[in-house]
Amino acid sequence: MNGKQIVQLAVPVGVVGVVLLLVVPLPAAMLDFLIVINITLSLVVLLTSMYVKRPLDFSVFPSLLLVLTLFRLGLNVASTRLVLGNGYAGEVINAFGNIVVGGSLIIGLVIFLILVIIQFAVITSGAGRVAEVGARFTLDAMPGKQMAIDADLNAGLIDEDTARTRRAEISAEADFYGAMDGGSKFVKGDAIAGIVITLINLLGGFAIGMLQMGMSAGESLERFSLLTIGDGLVTQIPALLMSVSTGLIVTRATASADMGTAASEQLTQSRTALLISGGAAIALALVPGMPKLPFVIIGLALIIVSQRIRANEVAEAAGDAAAAAGSAVAPSADTPEALIEQMRVHALEILLAPDLVDMVGSGTDQDLLARVRGLRRKIAMELGVVVPPVRTRDSVDLPRSTYAVRIAGVEVGRGQAPGGRLLALGDNLEGIGGTSVVEPVFGLPGKWIPTEMRHAAEMVGATVVDRVSVLITHLGAIIDANAPRLLSREDVRVLTEGVKAVNPSVVDELVPGLLTLGEVQRVLQGLLAERVAIRDLSRIYEGLTLRAKVGTDVEGLVEAARASLGPALAAPYAQDGVLRVLTLDPTLEQGLMEAVRPAEGGSQIVLDPARLDRMLLSLRSKAAQGEASGREAVLVCAPGLRPALRRTVALALPSLPVLSYSEVTGAGLQIETVGVVSDAHAIAA
Repeated sequence: MNGKQIVQLAVPVGVVGVVLLLVVPLPAAMLDFLIVINITLSLVVLLTSMYVKRPLDFSVFPSLLLVLTLFRLGLNVASTRLVLGNGYAGEVINAFGNIVVGGSLIIGLVIFLILVIIQFAVITSGAGRVAEVGARFTLDAMPGKQMAIDADLNAGLIDEDTARTRRAEISAEADFYGAMDGGSKFVKGDAIAGIVITLINLLGGFAIGMLQMGMSAGESLERFSLLTIGDGLVTQIPALLMSVSTGLIVTRATASADMGTAASEQLTQSRTALLISGGAAIALALVPGMPKLPFVIIGLALIIVSQRIRANEVAEAAGDAAAAAGSAVAPSADTPEALIEQMRVHALEILLAPDLVDMVGSGTDQDLLARVRGLRRKIAMELGVVVPPVRTRDSVDLPRSTYAVRIAGVEVGRGQAPGGRLLALGDNLEGIGGTSVVEPVFGLPGKWIPTEMRHAAEMVGATVVDRVSVLITHLGAIIDANAPRLLSREDVRVLTEGVKAVNPSVVDELVPGLLTLGEVQRVLQGLLAERVAIRDLSRIYEGLTLRAKVGTDVEGLVEAARASLGPALAAPYAQDGVLRVLTLDPTLEQGLMEAVRPAEGGSQIVLDPARLDRMLLSLRSKAAQGEASGREAVLVCAPGLRPALRRTVALALPSLPVLSYSEVTGAGLQIETVGVVSDAHAIAA
């Protein structure tokens, strides 16, 4: 049997042994051994309670409390049997009855009663009340803590594993304090049982000494009273230690250090308090009749400690100043690792002017880093692409109140977010003071206004946005527009591994047998370029598997992936179940299909520039009419024409979706035609 198995059997065997104590007589030597174990275990539990950093680190304490209480009561029964039967209960009880209390019945009774009062009226009562209140407050706070975890998870501040761990900790905390509420009742019951057993031993021993052993009343009282007091002290001292352990556990708040370290750090955090206390102790030594030496020694010790704290504070301040000066003048590290890190081009980064650094960590709802994490989660849920971590740093090269966004080291966007200002968007801002600007994402006119003018701007119907929201909105638009560039080969590998975990057959058939990861990456980038979400990768890979057996041209693979998604393409553009569409004049559409030519980057429409301009002008006019009436539409065409037409339309209207007839009709939506794009001249074959 190995050590682990012995440890697993120790507690069950111990509990069975405690039960045997209640019915099987023990020799005095064995009782001495068990009493020493009881006292030692109680001391170990007390010290462990002092050194744990969190109450949950000693989660077995309620169960251990019950087992040790039962063990102590079993020893009470065994010692009572020996005291009343033999008039002798071992050396330990005899030593407590004669040596500890000096052989005096009155002193022993007084000490025993003091211990009982301390345990029952002070420690046990207070610990039970704290445990009850702690259990009630913990249970009442559970819903709020669960909601806070869900909010952090939804905002992207934590991941699913962290949320699961926190929920488990909350549940364990509630169970622990509930168990401690019940465990404190064991301690109270143990104190009452100790008093009752002591009275029974005292009266029973007195009667047995006189009636069975032929002792006089004085001899019987002296002999059995000392044994009873010794037995009571032997059991009450471990019981007192367990009561103190219970109080320590239920009164401990969550800390990052054990009780001794935390107490020393917090008691010495105020130099002034120690200095005043030392002076007061020395002043008390001057009172006539007071002992001089104890007060003077303690007072001087407190003053010396306060002076050492002052010296440590000065040394730490000097060290911080030296470190700051050293970092200011020390040359930057030129090790190969440091240079490689400085050379590394980050996929996505935000540069802040020095006066905008306060946006990082300025509050839960205004913390830039927290909002960036939430944005990454939002984009992942919408597009199915994991945005790389966003590096945020300051840059002295930027003008005041300016931020810039870079992708792969190239600046792709810039804006302003002045401190102490809010962005008001609206048409009636003439009477409000501020700096006029154009909102970087939607091109709306606005003003940066002082924070105290927020209410005035809202009164005139303006929409007021904080500066962190402005930056996050701009960053979201940049990520949305550059999603294909941000999708790396490594991202595709991770996404593919995720699909393989739930649908291994489709991945094994596609990669690498039919397509490489690079080819899959190009297909997914093509989908993202047209704002097609790639969340349903299993269905996309199924479509690619069928198409790749015919050909591996990227355009054909993208169209096969779109066909596999089906209704999911048109659904995002529908409003109330109605999809508004722009169609091509049949003659124009036929001519465009005849003008499609294959090319290296995908099929292209080879058309006379003048006719192309007229078509795009008509398309732009129809799309503008729809936007003016609040009826944004998509352009639909034949499946074979869609890829080439999408590239052509992107020259004039990059945000206009282009769908095929099969993608629209298969969505189960009501189709409403809001315009027909035509050309004044027929296109020659």
